[in-house]
Amino acid sequence: MAIVELTGLSYPAVRLAIDRYTEGGSAALKPADRGRMPGDGRRLNAEQEEAIRRTICDKHPEQLKMEFALWTRGAVMLFIEEEYGVKLSIRAVGDYLKRWGFTPQKPIKRAYEQRPEAVKQWIDQEYPAIEKRAKTEAGEIHWGDETALVNTDVRGRSYAPRGQTPVTMAVGGTRQKLSMISTVTNVGAGVEVDGISRRTAGATTTLS
Repeated sequence: MAIVELTGLSYPAVRLAIDRYTEGGSAALKPADRGRMPGDGRRLNAEQEEAIRRTICDKHPEQLKMEFALWTRGAVMLFIEEEYGVKLSIRAVGDYLKRWGFTPQKPIKRAYEQRPEAVKQWIDQEYPAIEKRAKTEAGEIHWGDETALVNTDVRGRSYAPRGQTPVTMAVGGTRQKLSMISTVTNVGAGVEVDGISRRTAGATTTLS
């Protein structure tokens, strides 16, 4: 009763505290953590979360026949709904991605047909003969590249694990596009636009 008078607590509350202290010492009087426990309220279980993370890392939306080129929050949201029947809000998807350590990053572009080992072999074995022939014939070697405006051009950022830049795969001539082919030469340059040749410094450009 002295504790009741000092604390202003009810007798049952004080009695309960004394009983807990007698049984478990000071640790028994520690207040329980308030709020949700970690993981409470999540609508995806651990196995589903792991499968989604693995899918984002290993596949592109196009490979899953989705109308997305990048793993945006909207793409992840649709994938979760179609794969697991769980409908999440955009904000909830963003929370999951952040919890998994994924960040929105600007992807690098890589052609489907690119084979780095073949490129190295060509440079080491075939290019020296081309360079020798160009010198013999006073010819020019043109190094070409192509850029294009495509009806499905990829702009924006794609979610991926922090520090692992995502790669978006470039598709060849199966889609509508306006191409610009530019070349840089070893000895000079020219420009051809709509069949009209013009001289310029350092490059040849053809629009098609």
